[in-house]
Amino acid sequence: MQGDISSAVVKGKEEEGKTYQQYFDFREPISEAPSHRLLALFRAEDEGMVKLKIKVDDDFVLNSLESIFLKNDNGSSELVREAIADSWKRLLEPSIETEIRNYYKEKADETAIRVFAENLKQLLLAAPMGQKRVLAIDPGFRTGCKVVVLSETGALLHNETIYPHPPKSDTVGATRKIKSLVDAYRIKVIAIGNGTAGRETEDFIRSIKFDRDLMAVMVSESGASVYSASKIARDEFPDYDITVRGAVSIGRRLMDPLAELVKIDPKSIGVGQYQHDVDQKKLSESLDQTVESCVNAVGVELNTASQQLLSYVSGVGPSLASNIIAYREEQGGFKSRKQLKEVPRLGDKAFEQCAGFLRIHNGENPLDQSAVHPESYHIVEKMAKSLNVKVKDLIGNKELIAKIKPENFVEKDFGLETINDILTELDKPGRDPRKTFEAFEFDKNIREVKDLRAGMTLNGIVTNITAFGAFVDIGVHQDGLVHISQMADHYIKDPNEVVHLNQKVRVKVLEVDVNRNRISLSMKL
Repeated sequence: MQGDISSAVVKGKEEEGKTYQQYFDFREPISEAPSHRLLALFRAEDEGMVKLKIKVDDDFVLNSLESIFLKNDNGSSELVREAIADSWKRLLEPSIETEIRNYYKEKADETAIRVFAENLKQLLLAAPMGQKRVLAIDPGFRTGCKVVVLSETGALLHNETIYPHPPKSDTVGATRKIKSLVDAYRIKVIAIGNGTAGRETEDFIRSIKFDRDLMAVMVSESGASVYSASKIARDEFPDYDITVRGAVSIGRRLMDPLAELVKIDPKSIGVGQYQHDVDQKKLSESLDQTVESCVNAVGVELNTASQQLLSYVSGVGPSLASNIIAYREEQGGFKSRKQLKEVPRLGDKAFEQCAGFLRIHNGENPLDQSAVHPESYHIVEKMAKSLNVKVKDLIGNKELIAKIKPENFVEKDFGLETINDILTELDKPGRDPRKTFEAFEFDKNIREVKDLRAGMTLNGIVTNITAFGAFVDIGVHQDGLVHISQMADHYIKDPNEVVHLNQKVRVKVLEVDVNRNRISLSMKL
């Protein structure tokens, strides 16, 4: 059954609830209301700013009921008609309203959770910079910029604070320190947090004349503060304060977004839509499944992965991850996947589930650094033997692999599809499904919202995707909105058809509301 949803402002809440001003006198068929609008209405009601009413067509309902229960036109018909009207008004209508409300709330939740999960997937699978010496900066004005140096594996080598911005404005001293660190630690790239003082710090870094080519990259700080105050961060860096931990997180997420972001509660990463208003149990389950899927798709280096990353590998979980770390420290690292069976409480079933997703570079068996499961090693060995070569000679050798006839290696438990998967993996062993990292720069002349003018065309990065459009960072500390109607020259049902998180886009400024700090953008150039 369908109906209209309407809202009216609660008397006396006009000023306090001005965020929801558009819903102070609102009405729409509930079947046509998008999920984000329904969640906004329900939130406004929960906060006591508006009253909601779901109303169905009384005449339609009464006529339908009368067609069922009024069989004859006689002296009792009027009594039956009155009973129908009374039952509808007093009993059925409130029940139907609750049922409709619950049905559309559940649908809105499903949409919001799906959007969040897709955004999270795109963020986790963002292109990694890779293993390079990184100097990471968590910018700040009064408290200074926290600077850390990270090794190729993300280990903290050095930290200190510089004050290139007001009120101290020690640009000379800050420049000297940065140049000294770059030289002493052979830095390859500089990561700069995109929060407060981010653009100013980027300008400062780019103004320094280094004796080598250095890449300076703005990195999203979303969730860095959550990580830095977490137990995970305290256990990892017990002797350092939250500012150092935050800077480390910024640098590491540039090197490998997936490995670092798994340490943060997905709901704190900032890529959702009304995530606090949806069913929290369903949201957590969906996000956990998304993280696990991403981790398994990329694969995990067994000898360097954190406990948090290992815990998302299929069949592992937090308890076994802890046991793997303990075994690794005790044995000085894994030399083969077979050693996983020696980890306490890691049985045959867990081994079957996790082994194919765990990698060992430079291990005893060359297949240990591929996605080929140990249970399939004997098939690869047969392939190599049929060509009179060693397994290591077969890996990555397109000419040899092309000579293999898959149907010759089919077995009872290994069908043709599995054999083809093995050959694909041998062709590109341990391949990373993530894209190659690309550098990006904002317009140097645009720093604040007041610098924007309608008609400007700027570079931007997609930071969040919702059902109604995408938010784009154009370098002014306030993301602009590209409404779904402004994303393409043709009709699109879902913003994900056009954009993905961290995508570099070119946008045009449509409107700037300085007072409300709102920016309307268009991708229709």
